[in-house]
Amino acid sequence: MAKRAVLLVNLGTPEKPSSTAVKQFLRPFLSDRRVVDLPRLLWLPLLHLIILPFRSKRVAKLYQKIWLKQGSPLSVYTQSLSVKVNERLTDKTIICDFAMSYGKPSIADKINELQAQGCCDLTVIPLYPQYSVSTTAPVFDQVACLFKKKVNFPSLHFIHDYFDHPLYIEALSDSITQHWHNNGQAEKLIFSFHGIPKRYVEKGDPYQKQCEKTVALVSEKLGLDKNSYQIAYQSRMGKEPWLTPYIDLQLTELAQSGCTSVDIICPAFAMDCLETLEEIKLQNRELFLQTGGKEYHFIPCLNDCEAQVKLMVDLIYPL
Repeated sequence: MAKRAVLLVNLGTPEKPSSTAVKQFLRPFLSDRRVVDLPRLLWLPLLHLIILPFRSKRVAKLYQKIWLKQGSPLSVYTQSLSVKVNERLTDKTIICDFAMSYGKPSIADKINELQAQGCCDLTVIPLYPQYSVSTTAPVFDQVACLFKKKVNFPSLHFIHDYFDHPLYIEALSDSITQHWHNNGQAEKLIFSFHGIPKRYVEKGDPYQKQCEKTVALVSEKLGLDKNSYQIAYQSRMGKEPWLTPYIDLQLTELAQSGCTSVDIICPAFAMDCLETLEEIKLQNRELFLQTGGKEYHFIPCLNDCEAQVKLMVDLIYPL
């Protein structure tokens, strides 16, 4: 009987690349106050009457471009990572599983399942290297909400972030080095992070500082010249200011200024997903080439690679 469990938590994904499945996924995701903190009287009518009916169809077509035979890349890689971590754990009284903040398997269902198996000590690892109120905090909210309803619940260890963990920095650095070994080095290396509204940072969200620290540590480990790399932010939504520079504008400026080649990596994403495979690998490649660029190379996320498995195991055992 496993007395200790580890739950890897990712954001979630539609079960199918269809408009109906996308709508079912987006509804709870975009209804979460942590994700969109606008007044409910303003946001919910907009969400249900405009965004979900129209955005779901468009997003479903995007998912269809990246869907794997086994399912959504994010789900496939997250499940594979949990299996590999489970196999690597030397203490067989510990089991590793995975859950999603939105969609299936849910955090509540997995914790209930683990507790039924005898778990009395739970480690939750949100698969977000850099903490943000819009990603990591919802995981904690759901765990806390579940525990609040229980007469008895497991001891809890919650990993807040791992943006500067030596094994994470090493994994990113090795990924970049291997890419350069196989493909050559572009003129510019771009670290593209998922954006958040600027006012989140102004309220105290440490996300931007942690992103910048990750880049500083990777660039130091690789011995990069300051002019050889840049930070950018992607996936903005709405009209309010988000963290800058925006990746699409940055790529256009680089191409128009004479930069002919870029390598791009997305360190905030543990797994490849719609935002990396469709937005960054496909959409932004087309943008860069259309505005004057010649070579555009996407460096995949860590996914279920050996370095990511090693990192997760190291996050588990020190507790």
